[in-house]
Amino acid sequence: MPELILGGARSGKSTLAETRARDSGLEVTYVATAEAHDQEMADRIRQHRDRRPDGWRTVEAPVALAATLEREAGPEGMLLVDCLTLWLGNLIADDDALTRERADLLERLPRLPGRIVLVSSEVGLGIVPDNALARRFRDEAGWLNQTVAGLCEHVTFVAAGLPLTLKAPTGALGKI
Repeated sequence: MPELILGGARSGKSTLAETRARDSGLEVTYVATAEAHDQEMADRIRQHRDRRPDGWRTVEAPVALAATLEREAGPEGMLLVDCLTLWLGNLIADDDALTRERADLLERLPRLPGRIVLVSSEVGLGIVPDNALARRFRDEAGWLNQTVAGLCEHVTFVAAGLPLTLKAPTGALGKI
């Protein structure tokens, strides 16, 4: 079963996911969804890349996330997906692609072998955006996070670097 780690910007969600991956003892494949459309994003991507251990494989999946996960998942490995909201942002301007790719992800995710940790931003805790596209993105991210959380065995919210378990199997709260 997959795990979802949610949090706001600079909350520590990626760091927690990377720690879980490092501590798992499994072969890790980092599934990157970001695209560098400007220098600031290129710098963020480089910072994430620089903190990854040398032994981790990186696979880029800015759009075809479900197909990538299906191809890369294995019973002895771990996939770390960073992040669902960047992936959503890559699709938000194309309704057909968003509908198709989201449905594909939600259908395949529960069947994938191995351990999967998905990182996603919680963008719905702030003010209501002042434009239609930003409001749509906030709504789509909220719906995606809710649905993915329903498919996950573990869900953790991170704020100020502190993880709060939102969902765990019965009796497993201290074992994540």
